[in-house]
Amino acid sequence: MSANTREPQNDKQDQLIADARRNREQREKDYREQTLKLYPHICARCGREFEGKKLRELTVHHKDHNHDNNPPDGSNWELLCLYCHDNEHQEYLDEELPGKTTPGRENKPAPMQKPFSALEELLKNLKK
Repeated sequence: MSANTREPQNDKQDQLIADARRNREQREKDYREQTLKLYPHICARCGREFEGKKLRELTVHHKDHNHDNNPPDGSNWELLCLYCHDNEHQEYLDEELPGKTTPGRENKPAPMQKPFSALEELLKNLKK
């Protein structure tokens, strides 16, 4: 096969890949903007707050790991910082490995951080 017969096919593949990437980026932009309007700019796992330039470190996580499941009420989304998001996906991948099980993971709820749990006590101490 000569190089001339392969070029149109390569051009079509390159165009198809470019279109797929552009469509994915547009979908991500749409649900990211929706999520940032719906939820406070706080990581759902570690409780860090994000604003300004740091807001880009806050990512949208799909709870069911299906990036095409984007209900307008945001019920499949949560905001996670880059580190917590990576950790969540690594745990998900680890569960998928054959012969690898994470004891108790299936019954263990997602960690719920309470970053302001001691705030009342701290404020009482300041008033004294």
